[in-house]
Amino acid sequence: MLRMLRSRVWRAALVATMAPRLADLIPGHYDSSPRTSRRDFLRWTVVGASTFFLAEAAAGFVAFFWPTKIGKFGGTIPLKRADIPAPGAAPVVNRDGKFWLINNEDGALALYWKCTHLGCTVPWNAPADQFQCPCHGSIYDRHGVRIAGPAPRPLDLMAITVTGDQVIVDTSAITQRTAFNPGQAVKLST
Repeated sequence: MLRMLRSRVWRAALVATMAPRLADLIPGHYDSSPRTSRRDFLRWTVVGASTFFLAEAAAGFVAFFWPTKIGKFGGTIPLKRADIPAPGAAPVVNRDGKFWLINNEDGALALYWKCTHLGCTVPWNAPADQFQCPCHGSIYDRHGVRIAGPAPRPLDLMAITVTGDQVIVDTSAITQRTAFNPGQAVKLST
């Protein structure tokens, strides 16, 4: 009987030590996902939010400084010969290209409408027959040469090429100049 009691105690001890391990093997009871602590949850939440914020800030920075081309300025603008004013006539403004097209006795000039002083838009004053900056009083003649005012130099020129029946103004080729010479004007033979 003692032997039988020992064997029962032995089996009970064996079952008691093996029971937790056997319970882990039962499929419905076993939890395969590790538990996440509050500290880990908050850490990953802060890292994720910070990464999202930095990515959004970087995308905004790139988008802000990425050049956007709006309109035709910065490229070539084809014009018909009929759009060119007659020699001695008032200049014609081209708003897409941001230039004044004027035809003098020497030839045609495409004058960038930006004042060389502080960059104001310079309009044509028909009664005075000159370009007059309304902001600071710079005055330019028909060739874009500075007559008076604080502007340091004449109006800038844009390149003009004549191909067949078209006159092409290249608004990306803006030339600064110190004076006017007749070679800057493009002769438009009719």
